[in-house]
Amino acid sequence: MREQKLLAERINYLCRIKRMSYYLLSYKSGVPITTIMNIVHCTTKNPGVFTIFKLCDGLGITVQEFFEGEEFRRVKKNTK
Repeated sequence: MREQKLLAERINYLCRIKRMSYYLLSYKSGVPITTIMNIVHCTTKNPGVFTIFKLCDGLGITVQEFFEGEEFRRVKKNTK
């Protein structure tokens, strides 16, 4: 559940700083709005790597940029 919340928070943050609605993200990424809403409401357990790639493309960032930050480094260390 913690990882789901991290993904949701990251998408919210990136949309906010890019002044992008979920609908615009859906349009630019090709990810259905229902999928985005399920991710940000933490009802999707694992959105899948290709969904993340598409969201990053819609946000105009790399996957590496998406996962930047101490919170993701801590998750990586805790899963080993």
